[in-house]
Amino acid sequence: MASEKKEVAPEVTKVIEAIAALSEIEDDAACTSAVSEILRRWPDLGSELRQLREKRVNNLRAGKRTWSEIADIIGDVTPERAQQISKGLSGAQRKKNKEAAERAAAEKAGK
Repeated sequence: MASEKKEVAPEVTKVIEAIAALSEIEDDAACTSAVSEILRRWPDLGSELRQLREKRVNNLRAGKRTWSEIADIIGDVTPERAQQISKGLSGAQRKKNKEAAERAAAEKAGK
């Protein structure tokens, strides 16, 4: 059974190629500077990407897509994770919520 290869958007390819191009910068100082600038901006860029994905996931849901269909579109996530993405819950936020719930349960059990 041959596995289907998912088509990659040209924008994704461009980002991957841009990152690969960094390693082709011959001057170590110039490469270090360029990579450092990207890493400084990454928290904001990552946040923008997460917000864009959240908005588009919600658009898909409003268009009557199921959580399973949306999970397949995202790739490598469960339908439950697709729902979490629609609510803007990052991995860090899910971990904080889980830890808070565990603390609350421990406090309740200790009373």
